[in-house]
Amino acid sequence: MIASYKQIVIFVLYKLSMKIVLSVLCSLSVLFVFSQEPAKEKPKKSLVKSAEQKTKELARKAPITSYKIYTTNRDTTLVDTSLTIKKEYEFNYLRKDNFGLLPFVNEGQTYNMLDYSLNKFSAYPEFGYKAKHFAYLESNQINYYSVATPITELYFKTVMQQGQSLDALITVNTSKQFNFSLAYKGLRSLGKYINQLSSTGNFRFTASYRAKNERYIANGHFTSQDFLNAENGGLTTTSDFENKDQNFKERQRLEVYLTDAKSFLKGKRMFLDHAFRINSIKGENNLYFSHTFEYENKFFEYNQPTLSSNVGGKSLQRFGASYIPSGLNDQVHYNRMYNKIGAVYENLSLGKFQFFAEDFRYNYYYNTIYIIADQTIPSSLNDQINSVGGQYDYQKAKWKAKLFYSNSISNQSLANIEGAVAYTLNPKNRISLEYQKTNKLPDHLYNLHQSSFINYNWFNNFKNQKINSVAIHAQTQWANADVQLSNFNDFLYYSDNSTNDSLLLVTPKQYDRSIKYLSLKVSKEIKFWKLALDNTILYQKTDQTESILNVPEIVTRNTLYFTNYFFKKALYLQTGISFNYFTKYYANDYNPVIGEFFTQNKKQIGDFANFDFFVNMRVRQTRIFFKAEHFNSAWGTTNTFYAAPNYPYRDFLVRFGLVWTFFQ
Repeated sequence: MIASYKQIVIFVLYKLSMKIVLSVLCSLSVLFVFSQEPAKEKPKKSLVKSAEQKTKELARKAPITSYKIYTTNRDTTLVDTSLTIKKEYEFNYLRKDNFGLLPFVNEGQTYNMLDYSLNKFSAYPEFGYKAKHFAYLESNQINYYSVATPITELYFKTVMQQGQSLDALITVNTSKQFNFSLAYKGLRSLGKYINQLSSTGNFRFTASYRAKNERYIANGHFTSQDFLNAENGGLTTTSDFENKDQNFKERQRLEVYLTDAKSFLKGKRMFLDHAFRINSIKGENNLYFSHTFEYENKFFEYNQPTLSSNVGGKSLQRFGASYIPSGLNDQVHYNRMYNKIGAVYENLSLGKFQFFAEDFRYNYYYNTIYIIADQTIPSSLNDQINSVGGQYDYQKAKWKAKLFYSNSISNQSLANIEGAVAYTLNPKNRISLEYQKTNKLPDHLYNLHQSSFINYNWFNNFKNQKINSVAIHAQTQWANADVQLSNFNDFLYYSDNSTNDSLLLVTPKQYDRSIKYLSLKVSKEIKFWKLALDNTILYQKTDQTESILNVPEIVTRNTLYFTNYFFKKALYLQTGISFNYFTKYYANDYNPVIGEFFTQNKKQIGDFANFDFFVNMRVRQTRIFFKAEHFNSAWGTTNTFYAAPNYPYRDFLVRFGLVWTFFQ
């Protein structure tokens, strides 16, 4: 019933989006017709000009500064309907710039991480199954709004085959104090290979309130997210793909390990963050009471009806022996509740001083207890963690600083220290320094997993990971640069225990030595006339005794594009070519049973060029995107492009879509 309901909703949204696309094309044709005026006819008042006048009148009534987007960290941006190269990079399933992420072949699948500095660490233990969480919106990723008039935004993009990707948002201020928003993102894509369906749904509801005298401020949201992926386990014979045999031009002819397996992640969350000022009138000194509440439950399932795979005419089980002959269905549940109560003293000259207490409770559980040899695999992990800490915030003139400290007062060893300071010389030049020292509890999946596959049962008591990281971010008029230096002790990871390439026996491990990681990312856009060259280059290096943390040394993206106005500036055009590349390295492989990537040192991927050609247009608040992805894949005599070992990267594909923002 859930799947059919999702399909009906996506189908209705798809029909609506197609009507929107047709409307845009019709509008463009009207613009083209009215732009051609007879030479002898007296010029008439342009309809386009009249529309622009209406837009200007609306802008005078409600300036763009009255349409705000902000987060729980109070980071504020404005609603932006422009068409820049950044918007080209963000026009994807994640709705953000995915530089450093290598997508799998079908939309809505996982991503291989090329830029390890994208990882963020929390001292508290997490659920795990991180390969399934790239599109999962965490509480700090939810946006809140304050708008002068209602706003509707529609996102539509075609997918690989038989489906569509949609994201619809509406936000309204019922008064100057209260705002709410409703949003839903849906995806369905069959994919080009056997057993590769993606079907996802993401519902968000937000509400925010700010009293007239700003004595009370509250932000809250509810999310319901589900991600269904068919899992084919990759190609059994990569040579059939690499040799460009015409018999396998239709990708569904290529053999895969799993023909009916699937994984399913589902999560629901309630969140509230609010603060109350004790003194009735805001003055030089203020005292606040703050409270943050978060309750979330998650569910992960791996389902594989047929356990045997056909590899070269031989039958084998990809993940080793199992307790049952067929119909495998592994399920795990996770609940957590977080409360943070704090008192904040604010001095307009000295800054904000906050003291808080945290209560974190979790329950990670299965429905059975396994006894294997002399080891008992329990059915659950649950605990209560209490912490206290403080935070200092300072912002004045050109300086901004933050210090954060949290330490456990219960039996668990947990601590987190963060510091950041930023100096803004002028709008074009800003530099910031960040530091983090974390004593992190292991994610639950490292310590406990149950499965009908015999080798995928474990119960561990790993040490805490110790992470020290320093980062410098410089935004200058000449170029932008980011430097990060990190040190990892007691690093946790997954690796394969099998010596047979056809088997995957992955288990968690802890590295007892130090790993040092360095990254340097530089970006610069060079403009000349109506041409621009946007460049981003990432350099990474690790220092380790064994190859545990593997990253490509060089990752680069270079985009050459042209922009110009047409038809009396009614149409803004952006067109160009993007080049993406990363050097060869032993990329992490993907394991669908545990929804995680694991370290491998058998096969390198990379060193292939990826060219994308795009033509984008903007008509008022509508942005239209056309892209020929990886169009150079037809060149050459062999296919060398992979997203992970045994998982090919995307072939040449033409896709289009739009983002339409309505200001009512």
